[in-house]
Amino acid sequence: MKITVLEKNAKKECVRVVFSENIGGNRFCSDGKRGILEMKVPKKEEMTRRQWIVFVRSIILEAKKHKIDRLEIIWKDLVAFDKLGNDLAKIFAEAVYMADYEFRKYKKKPEEGWHNIAEVILLINKKDKTFVRQNLRRGATIAKQVNFCRDLANTPGADMTPIHLVSVVRKMIKGTALKLRVLDEKQMRRKKMNGVLTVGQGSSVQSRFIILEYAGAGENTKPTVLVGKGVTFDSGGIDTKPHPHGLEMMMDMSGAAAVVATILVAEKLGLKKNIVALIPAVENMPSGSSVRPGDIITMMDGTHVEVGHTDAEGRLILADALTFAKSFNPKQVIDVATLTGAAMVALGERASAIFTDNEELAQKTIISAEKTGDDVWRLPLWDEYAAEIAGTYGDIANIRTKGQSGAGGAITAAMFLKNFAKDYVDNWMHIDIAPTMTAVFDENLAKGAKGSPVRLLVELLS
Repeated sequence: MKITVLEKNAKKECVRVVFSENIGGNRFCSDGKRGILEMKVPKKEEMTRRQWIVFVRSIILEAKKHKIDRLEIIWKDLVAFDKLGNDLAKIFAEAVYMADYEFRKYKKKPEEGWHNIAEVILLINKKDKTFVRQNLRRGATIAKQVNFCRDLANTPGADMTPIHLVSVVRKMIKGTALKLRVLDEKQMRRKKMNGVLTVGQGSSVQSRFIILEYAGAGENTKPTVLVGKGVTFDSGGIDTKPHPHGLEMMMDMSGAAAVVATILVAEKLGLKKNIVALIPAVENMPSGSSVRPGDIITMMDGTHVEVGHTDAEGRLILADALTFAKSFNPKQVIDVATLTGAAMVALGERASAIFTDNEELAQKTIISAEKTGDDVWRLPLWDEYAAEIAGTYGDIANIRTKGQSGAGGAITAAMFLKNFAKDYVDNWMHIDIAPTMTAVFDENLAKGAKGSPVRLLVELLS
């Protein structure tokens, strides 16, 4: 699909999209000369930016339902609402391409073929300041990498092991300015990355540690380090997940997919930043060699961690990655992970949880989330929570050891990570994307991975 911008009606045969408050629902009809796709909209003063994003996606889904090849949309009619804000061309492109996405890799092509929208034509007035062509191109670039992120996360665990992930990343960065290094298990042992190695030791597939670097600024400019949880399949380990909770656990590497997609966007947009992406990639599987509940791990920084539950594995691999991040002398560090079901219990499925002591970074993230539609909500990181994960036989535990079991699980997981970000804690943020790992039923996106929080991260880096 492509988006074409014109200043007069298209000569090609296409369906005009019109908007009305006064219809019961969307409908596809004809005025005798051309097809008309009539979309129901709320009152001008009621449409919010978040609702508008979902509405734009609905246009694409409605067109696909009626097997429409080409759409024609009058821009001024599409944006004739009071509360939409700025950068609408970028947001439009993101919404259109994300709505058009389907994960078809394992589906047999129908005899009549897949129906894809060939073109969306925007009719604009060149004096309309709400439309910026450069922003449209930017949105398309971001959306295509969001969809790549979704491809990675949707791929079954058998076909997206740590080894496969390295191969895909190597292929995707070919011809770019990105530099790739990959640590194998022998190299990780030398660096004492025992958190990563211990989680992966139960799998027949070896673990890897992926390092991607983008130099968009001078070599003396401190980088932003992005850390992505790369559990390519999470069975829970010895503490195995009960059915059906394992069915989507190939998506437990959504954080890794997001940081890969983000650094690819940064390179394609030519952002004037230095960025490093760190991805500890493992499988968490049960076997005779798996880590056991009660084991104590000596982490890369020397911390002794008690394993209270083998399904709290993501924080173990992230801990070593956060320790390793220090070696880049970072300006800031942001880790992204499908870390806890507790975050979903707290927030539902419509916002990721963010944790940081940096007030400026928190506020910037909240504003960026509202702009992009990658919604977030801030949860506390008070010092008092640290006592709840104190170790009995070691320094710290990977689950709550004091107070009511399981309470505040998203917070105690973040406190665990904070322990390993202590050298740059004032410039660190944790994003728990477990709530937004998959698309919500009414977001007008294909079932499966959502691609959070790529749009947010790009906005933060811009």
